[in-house]
Amino acid sequence: MRITIVEDNPGVAKGIAYVLRDAGHAVDILEDGNAADEFLRDESSDVVILDVNLPGVDGLEILRRLRAREDMRPVLLLTARAETSDRIQGLDAGADDYLIKPFEMSELAARVRALARRRPRPEPVFRQIGRLRFDETSRQVLDGDTALEIPRLELSAFEALLNARGRTLSKDVLLDQLYGIGADVDASVVEVYISRLRKRLRPYNISIRVQRGLGYQMEEVGG
Repeated sequence: MRITIVEDNPGVAKGIAYVLRDAGHAVDILEDGNAADEFLRDESSDVVILDVNLPGVDGLEILRRLRAREDMRPVLLLTARAETSDRIQGLDAGADDYLIKPFEMSELAARVRALARRRPRPEPVFRQIGRLRFDETSRQVLDGDTALEIPRLELSAFEALLNARGRTLSKDVLLDQLYGIGADVDASVVEVYISRLRKRLRPYNISIRVQRGLGYQMEEVGG
């Protein structure tokens, strides 16, 4: 999953991100309400973890704007306010769940998993490249009717390159797709995952071309 964290306390944000990335999720971190509001207008995610008290636009207003756009992605509100009236205000603004600070990271992770399970599953949408089909709904790569076992980070790289088909993706853009914006990860890890993915895709008439100094491009090759 891709998860957006909107939290102005860097220590809390990094702690949440560490737990979620360790569970295999890509995480984007934003610390300012105005930046978060703009980000959520333009970028998709599976779950949003949203602090109420933020500099700039506060979390409740961000949530109201999100719902006004008929954006129904699940939102978990974080707040230090423990009053019942505060929880009601957050839920009425459109929150799917509410967690009071301080909290256990294990509980937050469980609530995120529960929110993800509630999302309705749309009909499968398939895209073809070489001998493979990619199911955008389930994020499965299929050879005929058989799903390939592809590790999460390689799968994220495959999806990003497929979405950019015909264009070159830089190493930095791929890094954001793999780990999320704000991740403290060296960009050289991209080379490792691209190398593994290239070997995995070769039998299926798919090549990943390296354009030195520019990035990577995925394309079909002759059988």
